[in-house]
Amino acid sequence: VQLQASGGGLVQAGGSLRLSCIASGFSDSGLTFSDYAVGWFRQRPGKEREAVAAVTGSGDGTYYTDSVKGRFTISRDNAKNTVYLQMNGLKPEDTAVYYCFAFVVIGAIQDYWGQGTQVTVSS
Repeated sequence: VQLQASGGGLVQAGGSLRLSCIASGFSDSGLTFSDYAVGWFRQRPGKEREAVAAVTGSGDGTYYTDSVKGRFTISRDNAKNTVYLQMNGLKPEDTAVYYCFAFVVIGAIQDYWGQGTQVTVSS
């Protein structure tokens, strides 16, 4: 499974960005995109990687870290094998490299990661 993230960039505080992550390579696994929970982590300068948001395979369950609740929205389009992160009201502290991930539990956890996309918020 391969994940390709895009949509990062430079934005002023208060602005918006939408990250996208397209997944591919499921044919050998016997699974489909909808079998995987997907989401986003981020790594801010000098900080450890942290979970930002996640969504279940069906899309009916979501998680957000407290600092982004009410500003970020995660969604997925299983027909397009894509997960999105709509980020509104961006703050300088949101500056980070954002990584998309996908995981499924079949006996053990199988997780996959995208390459990261830089988000920079200027004050």
